[in-house]
Amino acid sequence: MPDDRLRTVMQRILNAADAAERPAPALLAVSKTQPAEAVAALAAAGQRAFGENYVQEAAAKREALAGTCPELQWHLIGHLQSNKAALAAEVFDWVQSVDRPSVVDALARHRAAARAPLNVLIQVNVEGESGKAGCRPDELDALAARVAAQPRLALRGLMSIPVPHPAPEQRRPAFRRMRQLFDELAARHPGVDTLSMGMSDDFPVAIAEGATLVRIGTALFGPRAG
Repeated sequence: MPDDRLRTVMQRILNAADAAERPAPALLAVSKTQPAEAVAALAAAGQRAFGENYVQEAAAKREALAGTCPELQWHLIGHLQSNKAALAAEVFDWVQSVDRPSVVDALARHRAAARAPLNVLIQVNVEGESGKAGCRPDELDALAARVAAQPRLALRGLMSIPVPHPAPEQRRPAFRRMRQLFDELAARHPGVDTLSMGMSDDFPVAIAEGATLVRIGTALFGPRAG
């Protein structure tokens, strides 16, 4: 079953990329609320990158799988509280939800010097949605410069979650704006190469607008347990 779901999703990604004449993006399997056994099953089918919303949940899964799946790559995609930054800097290979200076400073302070720099994506609230995490577009340059100045962090790009309009096509303007911001950022910071956008219900539109990484959970694991 995991093999079948992964093959189906990968084919859909390739089809969307071909239709848009875009390079196929990388796949992040969103494993939040899924048990470690489900992650292991998908890893056995060939998936390597997994996304989690909660720091402690991810820490428990990484520890549980360290002996059998040590090569997995772990991404934090949920909102990060500053008081969880020390653990996040230890557990994750990527943090996609950096959106304010205090988090930048905390992650840099706690990332061990013996490890590779922590890969960082800046989360952008591109539509100014009330109550949603993410920096404003006009805050992006200053925040990116702050990340880039930290030797324990590696600025890799941007992440966004558009307003969940009922029709995925309605999300296209937000994806298009994110690609514009990404291209502008990449022109200023040579290491920027990752634009994380698009989920199970809208990733073909995100791919058409230039996503380099899509975050898919339901289509890989089925409905979440909680």
